[in-house]
Amino acid sequence: MPISLKFKDFLHPRPTPSGIDVNCKLKHFAIITYAVDAHRFAGLFPPRFKLDTIFIDGQEKGLLSVVPFMDVDFTSAVYPFPVFSMGQTNYRIYIIDTTTGERCVWFLGTILDSWTIMVPRHIWKLPWHPGKMRFICDFDQQSGCYRHYEMHTKAKWAPARVQLKQQPEQQFHFQGFADNETALVYLTHPLAGFYYRRNGKLGTYRVWHDRLTVKPATLESAQFALLSRMKLVQEDEQQQPYSVLLQPINEFTIYLPPTAL
Repeated sequence: MPISLKFKDFLHPRPTPSGIDVNCKLKHFAIITYAVDAHRFAGLFPPRFKLDTIFIDGQEKGLLSVVPFMDVDFTSAVYPFPVFSMGQTNYRIYIIDTTTGERCVWFLGTILDSWTIMVPRHIWKLPWHPGKMRFICDFDQQSGCYRHYEMHTKAKWAPARVQLKQQPEQQFHFQGFADNETALVYLTHPLAGFYYRRNGKLGTYRVWHDRLTVKPATLESAQFALLSRMKLVQEDEQQQPYSVLLQPINEFTIYLPPTAL
């Protein structure tokens, strides 16, 4: 029987920022998720973590999400500081930290469209890679839906393109979960991320955000070269996502610097 998760058990007040912690708004925020045979994830993360799986038609699946957005109003959460805007895409797998029992994500890596990548890539050794991103979006304020959503990324590590759309009457549909709230907790509310640093060591960082107000969307086309290259989701499979979620803008706090474990 699938477990049931409630937001009330995961929501908490924002920890007070300090030091170099950052506030940012994430615009054109999408979560494009694929249900993948569990065996394809073998060897991608250390034994401390286990794949957070669901069962669809009797088959054990892991979930992997591509998360593109525009960082806007990216600035210090503590001090007066210049404001930056930049495109970003995260590639992440849903896992459980067996040390703490926390549901979290494993980052395969991130594309960032900004000269500021020098800090996370070279100083903190995060698996972040440069790229040029372009969003072409038509958001209808009245319906609260995207008539059109398009993102293009030129990058050596993970070139990508995706087109999405929404209809006001679209409903959530999540296979393998007890209910919609459980699925939304799982997909939208991991607050800890882990990854291999660029020197091969384990790293982590945490974020905070309130409950996201995502709506379902439909994928029209996708091409995520990283997923094809890693043989995680082939290009024909990329046209059939498990789910697509969109939110026009939200707000995150990022607690920095990342920790090397």
